[in-house]
Amino acid sequence: MNIQWYPGHMTKTRRQIEADLKYVDIVVEIIDARIPISSRNPDIDAICAGKPRLIVLNRADQADPEQNRRWAAFFREQGHHVLETDARSGRGINQFSAVIQGALKEQIAQWRAKGLVGRPVRAMVVGVPNVGKSTFINKVARKKSAKTSDRPGVTRGKQWVNVDTSLDLMDTPGILWPKFEDPRTGMDLAFTGAVKDDIMDVETLGCHMMALMAQRYPQALMAAYKLKELPEREEEENDVAYGYRLLEAGALKRGMRISGGEFDTERMARVLLDEYRAGKLGRFTLEVPEEVQEDESEHG
Repeated sequence: MNIQWYPGHMTKTRRQIEADLKYVDIVVEIIDARIPISSRNPDIDAICAGKPRLIVLNRADQADPEQNRRWAAFFREQGHHVLETDARSGRGINQFSAVIQGALKEQIAQWRAKGLVGRPVRAMVVGVPNVGKSTFINKVARKKSAKTSDRPGVTRGKQWVNVDTSLDLMDTPGILWPKFEDPRTGMDLAFTGAVKDDIMDVETLGCHMMALMAQRYPQALMAAYKLKELPEREEEENDVAYGYRLLEAGALKRGMRISGGEFDTERMARVLLDEYRAGKLGRFTLEVPEEVQEDESEHG
């Protein structure tokens, strides 16, 4: 699977972000706490180098609490400030202004020394499509200022949002990268709905999701689909083959059959993805910091 998903407006967005950086004091990068690396645009580090960065681990309520703690530590070690939020419920949003002020305290002290008392902090909000960026901005600003939608790529063009006298936000359209070098990245984004479902066969995606859940969160998988035990994985069995057997097991428990008595594994895959995205299966993080460190040691 080699997903290419780079419409013209993505190229335009990158240029726009580069041009607009001079107007802002800090970059606020919204990522999905369930897939902290796959939901980051690797270009952002290069584009926004030299600006202070606040990483917002959004949807933290749907991610594994222990992994949230570990990812926050990971990003702080890289010199970034971190805030855990759930934009939908608003959890963590109230701390946003204070965290921004703390991240820029030296800069703000310099402004005051120059007599620039009351100058608002200007923050640029960036993120790949569908990480909850517009919902986050609306909650921070306490109004429906940014368009929200579950469809990827709804925000278009630059817009300033005034939060209060001390903070202005610049919203930007979601930006993806030209090509997913690692197929796993594309899959993680598809699991969470950040790229359109029709980019990859839903049944295949469901197989990969089942195999990953069996590896990371077997107890939750058994509880969700009332399985007494998970079928044993054979030595040479790949994720798709093993995941397909798990889809069949889930379809059996949910009574999903098609004419001829076969299991409706495609419907089961859709249900699995819907329930995962809605947080009905529990709190899961699909990536761990060690995977980044392994990747860096391989390529570095």
